[in-house]
Amino acid sequence: MTAAPTSWLRRPRPRPGAGIRLVCLPHAGGGASSYRAWAPLLPDGVDLVCVQYPGREDRFGAPMVDDMSAAVSAVAGELAPLLDRPYALFGHSMGSAVAYELARALRDGGAPEPERLFASGRRAPADAPPGRVHECDDEALVAELLRLGGTEAEVLADPGLREAVLGYIRNDYRLIERYRPFPGPPLDCPVSVFLGDADPEIDTSNAERWSATTTARVDVQVFPGDHFYLAPRRREVLAALLRRLDPSLVTAASPWPSTP
Repeated sequence: MTAAPTSWLRRPRPRPGAGIRLVCLPHAGGGASSYRAWAPLLPDGVDLVCVQYPGREDRFGAPMVDDMSAAVSAVAGELAPLLDRPYALFGHSMGSAVAYELARALRDGGAPEPERLFASGRRAPADAPPGRVHECDDEALVAELLRLGGTEAEVLADPGLREAVLGYIRNDYRLIERYRPFPGPPLDCPVSVFLGDADPEIDTSNAERWSATTTARVDVQVFPGDHFYLAPRRREVLAALLRRLDPSLVTAASPWPSTP
């Protein structure tokens, strides 16, 4: 059997000549494939880098990591050689917290801060309530996944797939539910908070609390949809993201396809 890749980074369509790198961090249970569909929609000036957590997709056989510090350290170490140009971080749900701590770890290691941090579908790190879902039985974990959406019911109905999926989802819940913000100063880069208007986890009032994470400006944009609004609203999300990085990138982007 071929060993699982050890690298934490995937570049679905490398653009070495791009002026900025966009580093995307998935949600709990998610993988690099969550952002693969973004690659053909981004302009040549943006190089997409997707983080691949171990224990899933092409890293299914790799030991999982359930500690925020260990995950951030691993990603920061691999990302460092790619920070030869400006970069931005985008994280969804758990990925937002990972992205925030990653930005601070890179800064503390001597790298520049990102041009912007995009935090999607999650409360500010200091406001996220503790949880014990990772300690629950499988039925309770499945109920939580169905509440949030984003996991195919057919996957959860198949015994083999269900066991595999619940394994790495439980791992990720353990990571994020035990996480507390690391000590240290806030960021100095702007932060954009994206969320769905029907997300049960976050609304505009607590989204604005991300202002505590930076000395710079924080803005909030709401899209139609639930916690996993990203896929059906991919066009709008990418347009909003590119406008904040550089408005000229919007006109340079590939034409939007007719399907989401």
